[in-house]
Amino acid sequence: MKQSFFKQILFLVAGFFLLTISAEAGSLCHGNFVNPITDVCWSCLFPISIGSIETTSGHLKDTPNPSLPVCACGTTVIRPGLSAGFWEPFAMVDVTRTPYCMVNLGGLQMPFGSPASEGTASSSGGSDNVSFYYVHWYKYPLLYWLQILTDGVCLETGDMDIAYLTELDPTWNDDELTFILNPEAFLFGNLIAQSACAADSVASSFSLPMDSLFWCAGAQGSMYPMNGRVQEHVGGVQAATLLTERMDYKLHREMLITDSVGENSPALCYTHRLSVLPKSRYRYQMVNPVPTTGSNGCHPFGATTTTWEAGHEIPFVGEDFGFLVFRKRNCCFL
Repeated sequence: MKQSFFKQILFLVAGFFLLTISAEAGSLCHGNFVNPITDVCWSCLFPISIGSIETTSGHLKDTPNPSLPVCACGTTVIRPGLSAGFWEPFAMVDVTRTPYCMVNLGGLQMPFGSPASEGTASSSGGSDNVSFYYVHWYKYPLLYWLQILTDGVCLETGDMDIAYLTELDPTWNDDELTFILNPEAFLFGNLIAQSACAADSVASSFSLPMDSLFWCAGAQGSMYPMNGRVQEHVGGVQAATLLTERMDYKLHREMLITDSVGENSPALCYTHRLSVLPKSRYRYQMVNPVPTTGSNGCHPFGATTTTWEAGHEIPFVGEDFGFLVFRKRNCCFL
């Protein structure tokens, strides 16, 4: 009788202990659901241009646009149109230390059984300051949902979808496997190549990033390796921004993202797959833990975060991050 009573007490204590651990594990996942109206920096869509003429100006420098305002698409039936240029919000990104923590979905913890381990965001000791995060990429065709532009040819279409979970990618936490994806990385792991990134940092912070220095992530560091390891962790905002840019590059390398680059009619009528990231055609806005929705809410890839990161990393509840990524679109608006 006493032995049975002792077993019951032991089971109750063990159950309470397991529930406590589960609650603590769940509390590691924090985030806010992104409001598609109030949490978006709408001024980041600008400038909007027709041909080379800006119809609406913006606070950031624009990429080159077609010189002619008219264009034509089609093979058997030629359809004339206007060559439009604008910045489209097309993807959302989670950067988190907790596996399957969906930051931009309100801190939802996905109930997946996986051997994925917790990420880190602190010094590994000695002179190294290394961190590791997981990244989730969402398809987020906001303009298509809101019907702000009626021509679906010029927009990312479809529904919101979780397009990529790095917890399921064996290359995300293994430098050797990542080398298969970016074998050219050994060419840029030297002082000369990395010193050139200083020029990209300045260009990104004051104008547009330099696409010719494709291995550089401006003030954030290096695009290589294309995984979740940040070799020089300065702060959470800096590391999360770097991994957002790396993830964009990784998806380009895997031919999962298309872009509209070029001034002639074929380039305006169809999107293209590029294995190298055209950095100048992307900008980002933070949406978690603190949405940046003001007139200077978005920033070019590679721009320094020191001018705005203060107050955007909150201890414990705001150490995982969410971003909205804008892509430049040039297309023949029919």
